[in-house]
Amino acid sequence: MSTSRRLYSAAPDPVHDSTSPDPRSLPEQSTGTPRAGPEAASHPAPRSQPLTQAQRDFLSSALRVNQAGELAAVLIYTHQTPPIIASHPHLRPLMKHMYDQEEGHLTTFNNLLAKHRIRPTAMYPVWRLAASALGWSTAVMGREAAMACTEAVETEIGSHYNEQVRYLLDMVEQMEKNGQKVSEEILDLMKTIRRIRDEELEHLDYAVENDAKGARPYELLTGVIRAGCRGAIWISERV
Repeated sequence: MSTSRRLYSAAPDPVHDSTSPDPRSLPEQSTGTPRAGPEAASHPAPRSQPLTQAQRDFLSSALRVNQAGELAAVLIYTHQTPPIIASHPHLRPLMKHMYDQEEGHLTTFNNLLAKHRIRPTAMYPVWRLAASALGWSTAVMGREAAMACTEAVETEIGSHYNEQVRYLLDMVEQMEKNGQKVSEEILDLMKTIRRIRDEELEHLDYAVENDAKGARPYELLTGVIRAGCRGAIWISERV
């Protein structure tokens, strides 16, 4: 099911550039200031057009995979927290902080899926089981392995959110070039994804600060988890 047509208005599908800079270094796009009086008559308001099919498909798959990813994060922390704080009580505030943020992210995407009538991924039950098992198993391996899990997951999720922000920036830029009105919902979505991305990258920093790289075997563990994340993202975007 695709996003509702009333949700957004946009321009033709932008061309991606793999060399695009980190979106955090790019300025916010401006839709200009409203005109009034005689100036308004000579400069009519930008027209609004529906999304192209490619843009609707992108936004539908993006929100679906984001919701699945945040569900997985909540379940990972749910199953990591008891073993970790049992052996490292001083980590209780950090684990709660990261869990609370992930729970907030999940609520955000749950609401967006419901609002725009986008179905969750069909792999939902599988991801629930996989995330729970990953959280519990890395916690049992020890604090370093649990933090390495966070580092690996957040590395892939941060990169994924960066790609979405770049796409939305390209979309807004093309809309403005075409004289089209930029939907407030598009701008709000871009800001929301940027905020969530930055919080995910904070989790990555916390993991490194708490000896993620001390996990054994670090390279194998993080490599397997990152590959699993990429595979889950690819599947959830399509199924």
